[in-house]
Amino acid sequence: MKSTFAGLDLPDGEFAVGVADALARVEDLLLTELSSGDDILTEAATHLAKAGGKRFRPMFAVLASHFGPDPAGEKVITAATVVEMIHLATLYHDDVMDEADMRRGVESANARWSNSVAILAGDFLFARASRLVSTLGPESVRIIAETFAELVTGQMRETVGARGTDDVEHYLRVVWEKTGSLIAAAGRFGAMTSGADPERTATLTKFGDIVGVAFQVSDDIIDIASVTGESGKTPGTDLREGVHTLPVLYALAGDDADSARLRELLLDEGTGEPRPLTEDAEVDEALNLLVDSAGMAQARRRLAQMAQDAHAELATLPDGPAREAFSALVDYTVERVG
Repeated sequence: MKSTFAGLDLPDGEFAVGVADALARVEDLLLTELSSGDDILTEAATHLAKAGGKRFRPMFAVLASHFGPDPAGEKVITAATVVEMIHLATLYHDDVMDEADMRRGVESANARWSNSVAILAGDFLFARASRLVSTLGPESVRIIAETFAELVTGQMRETVGARGTDDVEHYLRVVWEKTGSLIAAAGRFGAMTSGADPERTATLTKFGDIVGVAFQVSDDIIDIASVTGESGKTPGTDLREGVHTLPVLYALAGDDADSARLRELLLDEGTGEPRPLTEDAEVDEALNLLVDSAGMAQARRRLAQMAQDAHAELATLPDGPAREAFSALVDYTVERVG
């Protein structure tokens, strides 16, 4: 038998029971914190938390805590809850910027109430996360402040575009800032609050960097290559929004006929900037060109290299169920793209 957490299967046993218990404590603390404000805020602030989600970042923190002497202690639970609060806060703000109607299978906060309510709900989550992290001491406050800055910088960088920098470099930088930085913080917090030594904490932080970027790259591959529903969204969503991810960027840089046609489809003829696709026929043509393109193959190789780098970091950590779980997570990141 196996227990599944955030898409990761763990063999049933003492370790899996411990992880499940820790994540249940995170859930309790999360909802308690978000329900402790004024009634006018509670419904909106708990909206996405109650909608579910994989709780990937708390799980990452909990797994990292098993490399210290006090795994899943109270400080670990607090830290894991903080990173999930920050993640949820960014979702409220992202939905406003993207004018999203749905999130996690439910109506988005901005669609249900208004943009103003959604923004304020996100701000409230940031505020509660800041209050909670202050109980962990000044070093934790500094780490979260730096992570806040990275998240905002990534969103700003994505919004203003590459502006003459290398497109692939720009993409990977944005992915790290918007996704990798918070997963790295989860690994760092989990290790640090469990009492892990600085060397192990640094390794788990770097491991989080790599996994965070790799997961986004795999999502981007799935957005092109998978059937509807496997990634939680319809294939080609990024193309419809004019977002060029790693497989697309590699394909656009090619010198064959398919790449030339993709440039006609995906780039504005006058400016050369990304062009959102509005016609289903254009989306279908672009997906058909991309799925078997050299750019897609190159993106898969880049993902495989990230997996190798992640495994290399893990190899320096002590063997045990937590390392095995992280190793399975890396393998899943590659295998999920098919």
